[in-house]
Amino acid sequence: MIDNWCCPKKITCLLIAILCLSIPAQADVIELVNGHKVQGDVLKQGSDYLLVDIGIEVLRIPSYQVRSRTKSESLSSNKTSVSQSKDKFYSVAELPAKSIKELARIYGEAVTLVQTPSGLGSGFIINDRGYCVTNYHVVEKETRIAVTIFHRTKSGEFQRRQIKDVEIIALNPFFDLALLRIPLQKDFPFRQVYLAEDDSQREGEEVFAIGNPLGLERSVSRGIISTRNRNMQGIVYIQTTTQINPGNSGGPLFNSRGEVIGVTNMKLILGEGLGFAIPISYVKHFLDNRDAFAFDKTSPNTGYRYFDAPRRKSAENESK
Repeated sequence: MIDNWCCPKKITCLLIAILCLSIPAQADVIELVNGHKVQGDVLKQGSDYLLVDIGIEVLRIPSYQVRSRTKSESLSSNKTSVSQSKDKFYSVAELPAKSIKELARIYGEAVTLVQTPSGLGSGFIINDRGYCVTNYHVVEKETRIAVTIFHRTKSGEFQRRQIKDVEIIALNPFFDLALLRIPLQKDFPFRQVYLAEDDSQREGEEVFAIGNPLGLERSVSRGIISTRNRNMQGIVYIQTTTQINPGNSGGPLFNSRGEVIGVTNMKLILGEGLGFAIPISYVKHFLDNRDAFAFDKTSPNTGYRYFDAPRRKSAENESK
């Protein structure tokens, strides 16, 4: 039996049924323009439709409702592969695809609010020792740093906790990256994120950010990758339609599997949907070589503000 893809109630029922099916590894993944995904074997591709066998029946999907079509082996595998960096400082993972709602629930605890006397930003925890990545401009010329963590209690509610005496470990002003260390907490462990294996994301793929835009804590926004290699002043950025605002700086940009693919750091204020993130390859290089960017508290140029020296009076002014 072939059904038309038109009835909203039928769509909901079929999507629930699809999630319960066991789909072969080589099945096609059809991503619709509304964000839903359908897995099954494409039986026929017409000029303006697809016939997709989902196991319980065959769906007729109009072409104008299809955003993309890929094989499920790479995108929908339920296998999880986790590895650590050479010094076990951060973890890299290949995770199964999940809904943004589920991923935000899982990794929301690992996203922090970073506060200084001059402003605020976001960050994310990369290991159980409390190391946290953020932007350099969030902590630039500051030494008094506090981090707010949102810990999920046993009842499922989030508990807001501000932690002071956060230590600066490394700074890289060239790529706008900073590494902090949050003091360990006795009553709960830190939740950490996983970094993506590489920069394999492509234009059009769905991404989302978690951060604190304008101080609005734990805000989630989603979009797509506009381009993965936007060159600006000699540095390559990920351009995304995900909403990035002041306060998002330093927060993670996730792919649809919950892997961190970049660090959000800026937007173009004269347009909409023009956000940018530092690619994960730059972040890994910074973390792997953090000793080369180590913060030196004894340096006179670190963490202090200097006022401009008084201007020297000219001879003409002195005569007056």
